[in-house]
Amino acid sequence: MERVISATEARIRLGEWMRRAAEQGDVIIVARSGQPYVVMLSYEAYRRLQGGEARPAWEETLERIRKTAAQWRAERGGKPLTPPPEEVIRQMREERDAQIMEALGFDHLP
Repeated sequence: MERVISATEARIRLGEWMRRAAEQGDVIIVARSGQPYVVMLSYEAYRRLQGGEARPAWEETLERIRKTAAQWRAERGGKPLTPPPEEVIRQMREERDAQIMEALGFDHLP
């Protein structure tokens, strides 16, 4: 969880904010005169940032999407996940026509 606190609040309750950063993984932004000034985070998070291990969440999500897509392609032997749009439209029209004919009481087109 990210939290913004004043420098005065940080000074008064430093121990509590340190525990939250270390134990709960909170990121504490300390503001001075209403502007972000410093950030307090756990040592583990700091080391990840120093080591270049941290990646934005969107990059991790994109990587999972790419891996899943590759797995689906492999499982389907390169075939597309859906039929071509023309085929989908044709099937929908046939289903619609069948529903209309059934509603009108016909077994087939006159």
